[in-house]
Amino acid sequence: MKQTLDKSTFESLFRKEFQGLVIFSMKYVKDHDTAREIVQEAFLALWEKRRDIDLSQAFRTYLSTAVRNRSLNYLRDNHKFNRGILSLEGLYPPEKAMPTDAVLGEELKERIRAAIAELPEKCREAFLLNRNEGLKYKEIAREMGVSVKTVESHLTKALKHLRDRLKDYLVLALIFCKFLSG
Repeated sequence: MKQTLDKSTFESLFRKEFQGLVIFSMKYVKDHDTAREIVQEAFLALWEKRRDIDLSQAFRTYLSTAVRNRSLNYLRDNHKFNRGILSLEGLYPPEKAMPTDAVLGEELKERIRAAIAELPEKCREAFLLNRNEGLKYKEIAREMGVSVKTVESHLTKALKHLRDRLKDYLVLALIFCKFLSG
């Protein structure tokens, strides 16, 4: 029988991990209040999914990943990036060497397309159904005739491959990520 996250375990986890996760988020968003909101949202999502979460999995890993993704989404959605700061932090090429945004965007799109094309067929199909069609894992599983775990495996593999292939373009990928939907 599957155990679910109970209130006392959740509260203990919150007290133990909250501050560290806020500091972790601040590395991305550079604002304490925003970082606190992001971490609170991650904990809220954990609480809402408590019946679906396997207690044998590490909550810290789940929360760290959720906070990182929410922080990056915040930067993307709110355009809270500054090329000068990103350049100083080594996250963006120096201003002098930077080509025009249009050329850079096209190059990035082509690299993303190439990286996606390198994925195994089923992995690529699951990834595109999730990213382009906006399907949830259960919907993808139903459409592909596989289990939800298989979909999770495909998407994990796809994202790892894309991170590896696009590591030099990560910040730019966040800026131009909407190309997949267009």
